Amino acid sequence: MTEQSSEEIVRGDRPATSRPVGGLAHGPLKRTSQGSWVGRALVRLTERAVVLGYRFASWLLGVVPLGISLPLAGGAMRVAWVVWPAKRRVILANASHILGRPTDDPAVRRLAGRVYQTYGRYIVELMRLPSLPPEAPAAMMDSRGERGVDAFAELWARLEAEGRGIIALSIHIGSIETLIAAMAARGFPTYGLADDSSYPELYALLQAQRKRWGVDVFPWKQLRRVYAVLRQPALLGLLVDWGYRADGIPVRLFGDWTTLPAGPAVLAAKTNAVIVPIVCRRLPGGRFSAEWLDPIEVVDDDPATISAATQAVAHALEGMVRPAPEQWYTFKPIWPTSVDEAAELAARVTSS
Repeated sequence: MTEQSSEEIVRGDRPATSRPVGGLAHGPLKRTSQGSWVGRALVRLTERAVVLGYRFASWLLGVVPLGISLPLAGGAMRVAWVVWPAKRRVILANASHILGRPTDDPAVRRLAGRVYQTYGRYIVELMRLPSLPPEAPAAMMDSRGERGVDAFAELWARLEAEGRGIIALSIHIGSIETLIAAMAARGFPTYGLADDSSYPELYALLQAQRKRWGVDVFPWKQLRRVYAVLRQPALLGLLVDWGYRADGIPVRLFGDWTTLPAGPAVLAAKTNAVIVPIVCRRLPGGRFSAEWLDPIEVVDDDPATISAATQAVAHALEGMVRPAPEQWYTFKPIWPTSVDEAAELAARVTSS
């Protein structure tokens, strides 16, 4: 493969042959420019205000009963649906692709509204975590089931005996925090990658929260550490739904062309790790269940191999979403916004 930087490998970038024509121009939370000292000061003040606001809201939600906070969060999300049309269009477009129906279809609008409601509940639960005992998130997990956390222990034991790490691949669905806390509580060495390039104080706050559960989250730029983790062996959590990028790997997702990052497949090829898609879905009564899907082996870093593995990731993503699409709360466009871009992706596959 073409030589890539550590940032490109972890983020899953392909060597660019032309300027991207759509999607995200940069990674999640990443600053695009530092600007003048006045601009930097304003950014700093904004970051500080966000952290203080988060701390206050977290404290408040820790003392307010769920019977009050959840309806209030639901009301806030209904307001967000009305006053934030750009995000509403994104959610409607994603729901349209999932259901295979136009954005003005009543079923699509119902699904989009339920996504907003689910996200409101997730935010309340996330902000309440600091007020709960460290063992509380793992206790919320129902570990039983044919593909639950208990059954995952058998897969882990086999791969550990082979000296292989696991790339635990997931998306923004259900509760990531509950999932990683449950994995760490079972004794699996659990790590995660995150973007620390903006809101550093908030990043540090969330990192400290996860350390209480025995989960170590570190910046994605630390490629040497990524390799070291996967060769322990250990679990390295990666999320792949940060939004469509024109320079990603073309895949069919819910029947439509889009891209996914090459990073998971490239890392698996370079470290002999196994990609294990895993999802945590919400159950009634404030409980959660985990499900791991068929492992994905990446035998080498040949472009065709990376493409096939990434398509397998797309199939796994469909399996994560289909049982409860309203729980997938990504607010990034997952598919290209134009027919021409989708056709371009299809042409890239047929010409390769």
